[in-house]
Amino acid sequence: MTEMETRRKRTREQHLKELSYEVERKIRQGDANQLRMQFEDWEPYDLAVMFKELKEDVRSTYLELLDIEPLADAISELEPEAQIEALYMLGKVRAAQVLNRMDNDDLADMMAEVPDEIQVYMLSIMEAKERANVQELMTYGSETAGGIMTNRYVWFKESFTVRDAVEKVKQFAELTNDVQYLYVVNEAKTLIGLLTYRDLVLASETEIVTNLMQEKVISVTAETDQEEVAHLFEKYDLVSLPVVDANGHLIGVVTFDDVLDVLREEANEDINKLSATDKTIDFRTPAIVAARRRLPWLIMLLFLGLVSGTIMSQFENTLSQVVALIFFMPMIAGMTGNTGTQSLAVVIRGLGSYRHLDGKTIANLMWRELRVGLMIGVTCGISIALIAGIWQGSFPLGLVVGFSLFLTIIIGTMAGTVIPVVLYKLKLDPAVASGPLITTLNDIFSLTVYFGTATVFLQYLL
Repeated sequence: MTEMETRRKRTREQHLKELSYEVERKIRQGDANQLRMQFEDWEPYDLAVMFKELKEDVRSTYLELLDIEPLADAISELEPEAQIEALYMLGKVRAAQVLNRMDNDDLADMMAEVPDEIQVYMLSIMEAKERANVQELMTYGSETAGGIMTNRYVWFKESFTVRDAVEKVKQFAELTNDVQYLYVVNEAKTLIGLLTYRDLVLASETEIVTNLMQEKVISVTAETDQEEVAHLFEKYDLVSLPVVDANGHLIGVVTFDDVLDVLREEANEDINKLSATDKTIDFRTPAIVAARRRLPWLIMLLFLGLVSGTIMSQFENTLSQVVALIFFMPMIAGMTGNTGTQSLAVVIRGLGSYRHLDGKTIANLMWRELRVGLMIGVTCGISIALIAGIWQGSFPLGLVVGFSLFLTIIIGTMAGTVIPVVLYKLKLDPAVASGPLITTLNDIFSLTVYFGTATVFLQYLL
């Protein structure tokens, strides 16, 4: 394998980690200025990773090598704690320049994560207009359209010609991430249409923008939930989405990069709930904190697990007479839990596509999952009946095990379907019907069915 092929196989982060040693060496040797040209071609994410890889005593020198614009973009890629560290390293003047250049929605997110005294200081060194914009964004809920929108966007008055519009785009293009969708407002700044930059480029310079714009505009209010915003992006293949107030006045724009963050956050949150963990637990969380946050769920599941032991004690006589039943108990419980967890995952994923579940949709879902449970139950039940009967040399035992598995798979499938739907209709988060909870409940159902069936047919097993 050539050196070029080897380099291609490395991840970008590994490559940056190796480069950090070279950057650190040059900074310590006083050759830092040689790096300026190199950094000009780097992406903001790469610059941010480099900051985190460098030793703390050379980070401030590294930041001095970056111009304000790439520096602002790089700091936006950092976590709030690292952002504050970098800003303090810059000193008051450069920190103010960076804050004024950063996207206001990113700043609002950062301010929400830092102590009040740091928040006050950072806002105080900003320009008055930029400070007001950030403070306005901070008034909205963090998980709403207002909380993730930016108030840096390009808009035109309805009287603008194409020439006027192009000049304004050129003037403000550096201050916004999105110039693909451009918005048209009337004198009251009410949103009346949108057009693309492509429309401008292809149109005559003297054309009025209202003759080019699309009048039917998909928009949301500042209070719209971020999940609904993400759903609209997915449904209509949007690049950006305007946000309006109650009177239809344009107040901001949600861009695609923010929606990607929302999708990642929501996915992580659902995964954490499915596994009965806390979304605030990460690699840096102290052990005692992580344990404290996990314990409530686990203690509840512990007491539910005791119910399984109680059930087994009720069938002690059956077990003592047919010891072979114990051999198939883990399989019965495990298969029931597995089918329930599968149905749970399918339903929760499907709920993301349906903002409003009607009775017909729920009925179709229940019928579909019932048929799935029947097909899986028949296949697995017959298979295990034959295996158990041959293995233990008892055809009646095989029938009991197979029939029990058939019933419990149907029960597990329907439990994994019904529970999240019921929670959804009760306005509760269906993801709280987590995998461990469904598995524990299905253990109780499966053991009851299994030993109950064995007790009914006990005379044929002896």
